[in-house]
Amino acid sequence: MILRKTFSLNFFKPVIEFEYQLQQLDKMLTGNLSSSVRQRINELKYDLCQLKKDIFKSLTPLQRLNLVRQSDRPTTLNYVSYIMDEWIELHGDRAGTDDPALIGGIGRLSSRTIVFVGHQRGKDTKDNLVRNFGMGSPGGYRKALRLMQHANRFNFPIFTFIDTPGAWAGIEAEKLGQGEAIAVNLKEMFSFQVPIICTIIGEGGSGGALGIGVADRILMFEYAVYTVATPEACAAILWKDSTKSLVAAEALKITSADLKTLGIIDHIIQEPLGGSQADPYMASCVLKSKLISDLNFLLTLSSEQRKELRYQKFRKIGTFYES
Repeated sequence: MILRKTFSLNFFKPVIEFEYQLQQLDKMLTGNLSSSVRQRINELKYDLCQLKKDIFKSLTPLQRLNLVRQSDRPTTLNYVSYIMDEWIELHGDRAGTDDPALIGGIGRLSSRTIVFVGHQRGKDTKDNLVRNFGMGSPGGYRKALRLMQHANRFNFPIFTFIDTPGAWAGIEAEKLGQGEAIAVNLKEMFSFQVPIICTIIGEGGSGGALGIGVADRILMFEYAVYTVATPEACAAILWKDSTKSLVAAEALKITSADLKTLGIIDHIIQEPLGGSQADPYMASCVLKSKLISDLNFLLTLSSEQRKELRYQKFRKIGTFYES
């Protein structure tokens, strides 16, 4: 596995630069190497690999957030393309809008029909402007609800994919009923009879994430983050100083390990070295296997059992005991 030289995280730039230089040296000396030189180059490659592992094991919460904000991180459409045997995207909320920041459709996975819904970020500035940086509008959440109601009506399992800094917070969104749209989604998703599996693939922020985040199983990629507010927003609210985002990120407990310990998520999906963007296909294969496994288990339960487990799961969130 080779990380691309365009990888732009500051904390990783020296490693990427050294790896690039080592690759260039290897190309230049191909066929003209003594066994001792070849052995030394192989040792350096091994040491470099170990260094990468150590770096990614010790990422701070804020570094993880910066990692999942990279433009080459796989999006919902990338995962759907890899996971589904066949699929088609559906459009519109039947009220005059079709939000490109929230996409959904019908697919087939292991001979089973699935309805999928997820946030969709752009891959470059132009695409991000079209997708509104993955921040869903009221029409997007109503589109998602329409598709999920269709799934419930025809007994299709639902997969949701979270990757948003939050719901669109513009004045127009408030005029169109942003809070109401998200609240209705929360209420309706608790009532669905079909299995729901949610995967946090990148950044899960605030109510924008929760709008499609009620599920029987919540999976989360290893380097993904899930938070009530971005560290920058939290720091600005609490300390009126956005430069304290590092402190806020630590306090918010936004990493997959923290959230697994707190019982917010159910399972951590391991990522390739360097994150899912280093090998999207491998990351998709691991996710696909877990989705199939969890779906097979959920289908062994009755709809009432699933609804009760879903209810109890979210009732436990935030519970604590005082001595």
